[in-house]
Amino acid sequence: MKISFLLCGLIAVLASGCKPQSAAPPSQKSPARIFSVHGVIRQIPPDHRHATIQHEKIPGYMAAMTMDFSVRDTNALAGLVPGDEINFNLVVTDDDDWIESLQRTGKTTGVSGPPGWHVVEPELQVGDLLPDAEFTSENGRIIHLSDFRGQALAFTFFFTSCPLPEFCPRMNKNFAEVRKLLLADTNAATNWQLLSVSFDSAFDEPVILASYAGLYRGTNAERWGFAVASTNTLTALAPRLDFRYWRDAGVLSHNLRTIVLDGSGKIFRQFDGNDWTAAELAKALSTAAKQTER
Repeated sequence: MKISFLLCGLIAVLASGCKPQSAAPPSQKSPARIFSVHGVIRQIPPDHRHATIQHEKIPGYMAAMTMDFSVRDTNALAGLVPGDEINFNLVVTDDDDWIESLQRTGKTTGVSGPPGWHVVEPELQVGDLLPDAEFTSENGRIIHLSDFRGQALAFTFFFTSCPLPEFCPRMNKNFAEVRKLLLADTNAATNWQLLSVSFDSAFDEPVILASYAGLYRGTNAERWGFAVASTNTLTALAPRLDFRYWRDAGVLSHNLRTIVLDGSGKIFRQFDGNDWTAAELAKALSTAAKQTER
């Protein structure tokens, strides 16, 4: 699980935490930025590929919050446990981010995982029918999951002010690539749809969603919509999908979940974190769509 965060023009207020997400040619890639950070480890999963860290403000980049950071060398977490105070470097490129050079500096007692991390909810599995849910679309209309019956639907959760490139921006870049792959495939089924769902209802109003969507799909909205879920919708839906989100010192933190539904509204495939590829999601969505057509 990963915990998973530019708007311009109408939403320039986000400029302090966001940056353009369109991929630049290799020759135009920006150099990696490296930030020195201090924080406290709150959780380390068994695979040692990530660490949940409550970190201090990173000047010039993001506010203090709790985030799930990737490590490229799993040995970097060897010997570290929740409660350890650490200094580390956060490396941020145009397309990725990770932490390195971790050094233990002290110990904090009474540290546990993120709020709500251990809440036990009846998570739905592949083949289960997902209860209907209501969202507000980017054009202000109320839509429901049931509106997509007869189509295979892939949806993921994000929020527009998410800053780290490997979190929400990667989800939407992957969706852009999935759409490109399926639209170019002459053998692919045509009854499929993508939906990016914001969980920041306090900020992500339709006008903001519409502006943000343009960063990833341009002016062509074919088969890809953006919407926002209310608090009530999330309360009912998120635990069933093991989607976790919370506010930490006023800042949103979350893990990453991407779901594929078949045409009857049943869960066809679930993708945890962000290690999946656009090709994998495109294949799952196409397969679900073809099965729906039968």
